Amino acid sequence: MRIHPSDNVEVRADGQKYALCPVAEGENIIKYGYPIGHATRDIEVGERVSPENLRSNLQGRGEWTYEPTETAPVGTKAGVFQGYLRKNGDVGIRNELWIIPTVGCINDVAKRLANISGAKALTHPYGCSQLGDDQLVTQKILCGLIHHPNAGGVLVLGLGCENNGIEEMKKVLGEYDAERVCFLNLQDCVDEDAEALAILDELKDLMKADQRSEVPLSKLRIAVKCGGSDGYSGITANPLVGRAMERHAAFGGTVLMTEMPEIFGAEQLLLSRSESREVFEEAAGMIRAFRQYFIDHGEGIADNPSPGNIAGGISTLEEKSLGCVQKAGKVPLCGALKFGALPPADGGLYLVNGPGNDMVAVTNLAASGAHMILFTTGRGTPLSSVVPTLKISTNTPLAKKKPHWIDFDAGVLLDGADMDSLSGDLMALCLAVANGKETKSEEKGFYDIAIFKNGVTL
Repeated sequence: MRIHPSDNVEVRADGQKYALCPVAEGENIIKYGYPIGHATRDIEVGERVSPENLRSNLQGRGEWTYEPTETAPVGTKAGVFQGYLRKNGDVGIRNELWIIPTVGCINDVAKRLANISGAKALTHPYGCSQLGDDQLVTQKILCGLIHHPNAGGVLVLGLGCENNGIEEMKKVLGEYDAERVCFLNLQDCVDEDAEALAILDELKDLMKADQRSEVPLSKLRIAVKCGGSDGYSGITANPLVGRAMERHAAFGGTVLMTEMPEIFGAEQLLLSRSESREVFEEAAGMIRAFRQYFIDHGEGIADNPSPGNIAGGISTLEEKSLGCVQKAGKVPLCGALKFGALPPADGGLYLVNGPGNDMVAVTNLAASGAHMILFTTGRGTPLSSVVPTLKISTNTPLAKKKPHWIDFDAGVLLDGADMDSLSGDLMALCLAVANGKETKSEEKGFYDIAIFKNGVTL
């Protein structure tokens, strides 16, 4: 399969790349119409192109130009779904009880309380012995989760002696619904289980009155993510999700995308969708800062594709990135969000700061208000965020092998399924999930959070 007329490689049934013409040493390999690296030796027609004869071109902080291209329309249609309207006007697609510890020392208490009460315990290893930006990132991520509208009630547990104490975190939290967000310091309790369970029972009583009601589809925030990619990710699942997100944006919906390193090499393609020069500069600055993060740690910015990615047919970061950015389709880029920041309610695409690591990425997306996550995969993963996470397979063999992981099979595109029709089916599934249908991960009770860390631990 030749993806673009200018490509000098084709993808075959095994998901690997093969040369369509002779490629001289030093010449660029073209896929998706863009360079994905250069040949390290002469490559013959029909020869497999892989890390053995291909190297990335990526280096430095990067320079891009503001060259706007045509984007998909936003907010031209009206639609509704059934959600939980919150006091602040936000909407949830779930009505769950969450326990959020301020510090990892009390994870086991949080898990015990969750097992007894039926809540979700959002455990993590941080909140103490952190300094500067690391502590602030932990606070912003946890505060983003505390504010999340999928939680009808939240109990924030503190220990009492940690850096990220409850009073310190409240400084970052800002305004909150005091009926639905409660706090408890365990060192202040004689019987922490009894006191916490009493609070949880009160929250559950409040939540019993919560009912779904008709709300505008423009309130729905859908995040996109990929992990365990393969040679078909940029051919099937990612462009399918991109087409679905164009449909979503037409209803005024918001799209969130993270994985800064998996934009490296595809920046110009993505940044060309910026709705203004100001947005272009904001997003470019965030990407450059993440490139600098690699440089500061003495790491090459091209060192990203995992062993699973490589085995699946992805050879360089540019190749992964050019497939990765397709998950947003042609939705206009409207801004770049720092850790835990919420997007405006105007619809469009927003970049969320953070790495490509799956657990950290899905946590960042949830903390920035994603109601659900569309997670494309060619290798398969059971990982799920604390918000509903739909797994979309790039190939049908994976969907058949792991039906208990996969929610939607994009591999049927390889058998001739129509992209436009299939994107409608995917959006119908998203709407069903927004209305209460459980994902495969939810059925099993799978969820995780992980918080980005960069600096010193005391």
